[in-house]
Amino acid sequence: MKITQAMVLAAGLGTRLRPITDTIPKPLVRVAGKPMIDYALDALADAGVRRAVVNVHHFAEQMEAHLDRYARLHVVISDERERLMNSGGGLAKGLKLLDPGLLFVMNADLFWVGEPPHQPTNLQRLAAFFDPAGMDMALLCVPLERTTGHNGKKDFQLDAEGRLSRYTDGSLPLVYAGAIVMHSALFDDAPDDDAFNLNIYFDRAIARGRLFGLVMDGHWLTVGTPDALVEAEEVLSRLHAEA
Repeated sequence: MKITQAMVLAAGLGTRLRPITDTIPKPLVRVAGKPMIDYALDALADAGVRRAVVNVHHFAEQMEAHLDRYARLHVVISDERERLMNSGGGLAKGLKLLDPGLLFVMNADLFWVGEPPHQPTNLQRLAAFFDPAGMDMALLCVPLERTTGHNGKKDFQLDAEGRLSRYTDGSLPLVYAGAIVMHSALFDDAPDDDAFNLNIYFDRAIARGRLFGLVMDGHWLTVGTPDALVEAEEVLSRLHAEA
C-alpha cells in the first residue's frame, strides 16, 4: 500500500552529542556532509510520502529554516518550544496536523544506507508488510551486527510469524531501526497534551500480539555521541569506497 504522510520525531535535546549540540540541533548535525534529518526525509520522499509533520524544540528556528528549504516534501511544523512531549506525546500532537489514516513515523537521528538498488526501499517494504487487520504497528528492525553507534541494547526478537516481543533469549537480537507504519486511529485514546513515551504503545501491542517487525536491508547508523559521529563517518566512507 502507498503511504503519503509521515511524522518525524526531531525535538530531542541531543545532550549526549554535546558540545556539538550546544550550537546546533541534533537533527542538523552533518554526517558525511548531510544533515541527519535529511536522511530520514529523503527516505520518506523516496517511498512516496508527500507531506510530513516534524516536531521542533531545541534551536527550533534553525530547524524551521532548514525545513523550509527542503524541497522534496511539504513539511508542517509541530511546535514544542514551550514543552517537550517525549516520543509518544510528540507523535500524538503531530497526528493532529495529519489526515486520519496510515502514516510512517520516523526518528530524525537514526538512518540507514546500502539498500539494494532497483528494489523496493525499506519503507516501501514496511508499508507493504503492514496489515491493519492484524497489526497495531509494524516496526523496521535491524540485526545488532548491522548497526553502528548503537549501545548494544537488544530491543526485540521475532517469532516465526513476524510478531515482536521484548528480547529475552532469541537467536537473532534485533534493534528498533526508528521507522514505524501505523494507522492514526491507534492514538485516538492518547492523553491530550501530555508527555509520554512511545514504548507504552509498543508494550500494549505486544500484549495483544499485534506488534510486528520487518528486518531492514542495508546498514543502520545512530549518532548519539561525538565518538559515534566519527564511527558513522568512517562506515559511510568505507561503504562508499566499496560501492
